[in-house]
Amino acid sequence: MRFAGRRLDTLSAGGWLFGLLFAALSLTPSLIPRNVMVQGVLSGCAFAAGYGIGVFFEWLWNFLELRWPNRKIARWTGRLCAGACLVLTIVFLWFWTGWQNSIRAGMGEAPLEATQPLLVALIALLPAALLIGLGTLIVEGVRVVARWLTRLIPPRVALVGAMILVGLATATVGDGVIARGLFLAADRFYGDFDRLVGISEPMPTDPLKSGSAQSLVRWDTIGLDARVYVETGPSAGEIAAITEKPAETPLRVYVGLRSADTPEQRAALALKEMDRVGAFDRAVLVLIMPVGTGWVEPAAIDTLEFLHGGDVASVAVQYSYLTSWLSLVSEPDIGVETARALFNAVYDRWTHMPRDQRPKLYLHGLSLGAYSSAASAQLYDILGDPFDGALWVGPPFASAAWRTTTANRDPGSPVWRPRIGQETTVRFANKGDDLDTAEAWGPLRIVYLQYPSDPIVFFDWALPYREPLWLSGERAPSVSPLLNWYPVVTFLQLALDMALAQTAPIGFGHVYAPQDYFDGWVAVTAPEGFTSAELEALEAKLTRHGPRALIEGGWFLHNQPVVEN
Repeated sequence: MRFAGRRLDTLSAGGWLFGLLFAALSLTPSLIPRNVMVQGVLSGCAFAAGYGIGVFFEWLWNFLELRWPNRKIARWTGRLCAGACLVLTIVFLWFWTGWQNSIRAGMGEAPLEATQPLLVALIALLPAALLIGLGTLIVEGVRVVARWLTRLIPPRVALVGAMILVGLATATVGDGVIARGLFLAADRFYGDFDRLVGISEPMPTDPLKSGSAQSLVRWDTIGLDARVYVETGPSAGEIAAITEKPAETPLRVYVGLRSADTPEQRAALALKEMDRVGAFDRAVLVLIMPVGTGWVEPAAIDTLEFLHGGDVASVAVQYSYLTSWLSLVSEPDIGVETARALFNAVYDRWTHMPRDQRPKLYLHGLSLGAYSSAASAQLYDILGDPFDGALWVGPPFASAAWRTTTANRDPGSPVWRPRIGQETTVRFANKGDDLDTAEAWGPLRIVYLQYPSDPIVFFDWALPYREPLWLSGERAPSVSPLLNWYPVVTFLQLALDMALAQTAPIGFGHVYAPQDYFDGWVAVTAPEGFTSAELEALEAKLTRHGPRALIEGGWFLHNQPVVEN
């Protein structure tokens, strides 16, 4: 017994106390449901984070030369608290399946049937051991440097200096070497994937399509995602068959990252291609900023083309190869320069056209595309002649335009669905039905579509130390009532949720439903020639068949929202 007690005394009671507490809290629900493997990784990381914090607090106590009144009582108190946290972790492991099923039920997903708390704990061991081992190496580095500095300066000054030096070295290597190297490797991988996948596919035969023999954009400079956008649009006959109204084939222009060297050159190339195909002769013109990989969500553009009988021209310009969440944490502004170059080129041409002969001009973006698109137009530059509207879907938390607009909401409206003034210019929606309001629009119509369960929208770098506003006060119906804020732990949960955001079912997380795109475009573009009943019937035709709708002659609406390949 004494031997066991001595062994326990060699362990950090504070580390185990906080580590087990954080691991237990990581088992509570967040925005996106987690499977056993993902939960194990999260719990391991949470334990390591808590262990590090506990060890630091214990060191700080000793460094400040504080003493417990009774060392024996203090020792056993630490053991009992750590034991209580161990019991709490076991209890939370038992409840974990039920908590995850509460999120799945809210999203209409099948529940997890098996309870596997032991497997979660076993999986957690590896990330916990790796991270604690890394932290131990850093601490040992501080001790080595401190011993060397002690020869020159007082011991405590040497210790502080060692912490600063090792901290700077670790940050430099971690961010400037390891993280940057990983991002560059990912960029090369996705770039090669973009170039090689589908390279054997023949170029389009339609001269109006980007990449055709007549096109100014070479087919081998646009990747797989671009080819889906260019090749899968509905034809005039397919639109007419669904809408039962006259139609024409939409125009889709795409310029890839390899199509020109700089954002300005790609924008100029896009403008020339638009002139070639007659994009400015259409009734509706849309500037699309794709997601990080260059993907344009089919449900977004297909629904718009059906609403306007195909009298639509859209243009998209690629700015990255990385998936949006990787770009978001590494270089969120990567698409802004491209978005501004495209907007300036097209807007300059558009404003010099006679008002009664130019198309309606709209902006659109999903995820990181929404971030870039919202930053493309400077407010004071367009006040004299504003574009007609924008549909920005899943705007990332880092978007300055979104954050500023949300911060200026009416005090009585929740942060997850803000109300901006009289809603004559900007409206927020959690689903398409939210846009069925009686308020009249002004000349400029902007819609932010955001799901309350989308972590890419509601993540916040301040989560480690501050409760988010969307968890306080009125809570969105789609957010679990069992979700609570815990320092550090909620940050880790939401960070992992961002990576899992596209695994949610349609209509939740970062997977936006076709019917919500449809309602968003109805609100923004106010399509003519439809009664309310006809719009409802068209929406049902476009969305009721699931991922695709079948008509005579083949598949036309590739609206399965699998984005950011």
